[in-house]
Amino acid sequence: MKYRKLGKTGLRVSVVGMGTWQFGGEWGKTFRQSEVDQMFDAAREAGINLIDTAECYGDHLSESLIGKAIKRDRKNWIIATKFGHKFHGYMSRTDERSPADAIKQVEESLKALQTDSIDLLQYHSVRDSEFDNPELTLVLEKLLKSGKVRHLGSSISPNTNTHQTDAATQHHVEVIQVIYNRLDRKPEEKVFASCIRQNLGVLARVPLASGFLSGKYKPGATFKEGDVRHGQSREQIDQKLREVEQIQKTEVPAGVNMATWSLAWCLQHPAVTAVIPGCKSVEQVKSNAAAADLEIVREDHPQAWKG
Repeated sequence: MKYRKLGKTGLRVSVVGMGTWQFGGEWGKTFRQSEVDQMFDAAREAGINLIDTAECYGDHLSESLIGKAIKRDRKNWIIATKFGHKFHGYMSRTDERSPADAIKQVEESLKALQTDSIDLLQYHSVRDSEFDNPELTLVLEKLLKSGKVRHLGSSISPNTNTHQTDAATQHHVEVIQVIYNRLDRKPEEKVFASCIRQNLGVLARVPLASGFLSGKYKPGATFKEGDVRHGQSREQIDQKLREVEQIQKTEVPAGVNMATWSLAWCLQHPAVTAVIPGCKSVEQVKSNAAAADLEIVREDHPQAWKG
């Protein structure tokens, strides 16, 4: 595994982390604690130390599974979670982003994670007006001073949101989380330049484009009910998969796992600190971790990535 400093936080994070939305039950599978424990054992062995989760991946369900899995060695992990949504059921959430909501959600996250502090607390796709709320800013500053939260970040939406990125430093935000992958390169236009200018850590979420860049699916693939991809139209899915086929044919070296290549591709960009792919099995944890050792050359960033 390779490690990088997460912007100006000083946190040393593995370049490949663990995204954990799937543990909340919205990716077509319900996870048992034993399965999650096995995946974290594989992550430990691979040198992964970065976990990204959220309050609404289930009703703190993902956090609870994580808390049990890492309780014995909590100090070895960097936990990034979020606030701003309330889970009610499959793909059903409400926005809860008042100062009081933030305090309540942080307390619930600390309890679920079985920890005294959150390493990185992120705004969860909030509106610009909410990000700018001075009362919310004050509450978050108090949480920082209390030690319950060590650092702040913003998981921006859409991934072209320069308002929150440009205003990060004045809001004590040190990390930007953004959708970035080979199929969606919008952050390269403005967001990444702002992050580099402010020395912000960058977590690339959805780096496998919700599994489309895994190389497992071909045009005509379908996703069962209960999987977040089920709601996309046949035309949308096939268009993405045709593009993936072309990328695999023209860019991925022969014999290289496409998912591993796709993660390494993201890490090649100088703004990106780490990728946070999801995983449903021990095998996927290992495949994701292998991206740290895969050196690739992108035409737009010709110097091979060395970690």
